[in-house]
Amino acid sequence: MTKTIRIGTRGSGLALAQTSAIAERIERSGQQVEIVTISTPGDRSSAPIAEIGVGVFTSALREALASGEIDVAVHSYKDLPTTPEPGLVIAGVPEREDPRDALIARDGLALGELPPGSVIGTGSPRRAAQLRALGLGLEVVGIRGNIDTRMRKVFDGELDGVVLARAGLARVGRLDEITETIDPIQMLPAPAQGALAVECRADDVDIEHLLASTVDDKATRAAVTAERAVLARLEAGCSAPVGALADVVEDLADDGSVVERLSLRGVAATETSSGAVDMVRASATGELADAESLGRDLAVELLDLGASAPSGPGA
Repeated sequence: MTKTIRIGTRGSGLALAQTSAIAERIERSGQQVEIVTISTPGDRSSAPIAEIGVGVFTSALREALASGEIDVAVHSYKDLPTTPEPGLVIAGVPEREDPRDALIARDGLALGELPPGSVIGTGSPRRAAQLRALGLGLEVVGIRGNIDTRMRKVFDGELDGVVLARAGLARVGRLDEITETIDPIQMLPAPAQGALAVECRADDVDIEHLLASTVDDKATRAAVTAERAVLARLEAGCSAPVGALADVVEDLADDGSVVERLSLRGVAATETSSGAVDMVRASATGELADAESLGRDLAVELLDLGASAPSGPGA
């Protein structure tokens, strides 16, 4: 392959950092690359994500890919709609960053050290629901903006803290600002958080094979497949904020050999009879090859436990 490979990305600092890492991998295989910055509707709007819809950060990239303007698109996997895009294929899922959420709070405080009434900012209904369910008496408010904009609200005293994806902070070199990395027991991350999806046209076999050989990681792909299957099944049955995390763990087979399996946890919001928001949780273990069915089965269990969309502001 002799042509320069055009890699499309959003123009934010985080997106460019993510894409540069992918470009370096492809270049190490001997290919020439060009990074193409594309503006998306999500970048041009300040409205909450819940209002402007899933896919606002990915639609323009996918259109540029389908039209041949670019050869490869790099997405934050959690931004992608769960429905496959006809004519496109996710050819590479590299090793994910730490998928946990992180708190940046005033005075170096952890969640449990913030006094009741402290104001925490997040743009995520999932984070908001889980923060409220902790019962710490925190006031949760919606925010938008890039990492710097959100963190500045804490440094300027407008907020007591913000919750962001640890992976994004790692990619832009801001890990030292974290005051607590939140244990998944307290807050499960978004499905595919910390993972990237590297997409190409389905009929571009050379590019697909290149991405599969240079950036794809089998364990990460299995984990995010299970997590996104939870989300896809719940989207069909309710609109509750959803968290899911799959880990590849070692287990003993019946013959005593060591095998890798997926350990999957899921959480979804539910509204109690009094109108309060609570969370229902479930977990399951299965084979890497059965990632999608494992996720769907866990979602059905969450629905059986009462997963539903909380009403009222901030849901």
